[in-house]
Amino acid sequence: MTPSDCTGSDLLFVDTNVFLRFLTNDVPEQADAAEALFRRAAAGEVGLVTNTIVVAEIVWVLESYYRLTRPDVMERALAVAHMDGLALPESDIITEALLEYAESNVDFIDAYNAGWIRHRGLRRIATFDQKHYSRFEGLAIQMPGAD
Repeated sequence: MTPSDCTGSDLLFVDTNVFLRFLTNDVPEQADAAEALFRRAAAGEVGLVTNTIVVAEIVWVLESYYRLTRPDVMERALAVAHMDGLALPESDIITEALLEYAESNVDFIDAYNAGWIRHRGLRRIATFDQKHYSRFEGLAIQMPGAD
């Protein structure tokens, strides 16, 4: 069974703390339980799903609480985004955002928003944050009140 084979009632939503226990092993019993769940998903025994907010929280916690470097955060978050047996809507946008987050020194949320905008064929953004959004190719910044 893959997540795409499952109906909504068959899928199990995975919260941030399950991923964090697995990624950090800071509570070994919980890390082991999370790993067992992920192995079952990879084997097709259970369908898992999560969302962009969970990935954003993973990035924030690994960066702020665990003080990991951006490349380390990116590596771990990408491991979640590409986990076998896990459905993650917008995984292509999330992947791009994680790469830009690590390579361009921008906040993950800004990188996600830039990717979301581009994937929808939009080219302009209304923002007061010229510093970060000017780092994204193909986006025209429109400062509110400057039109």
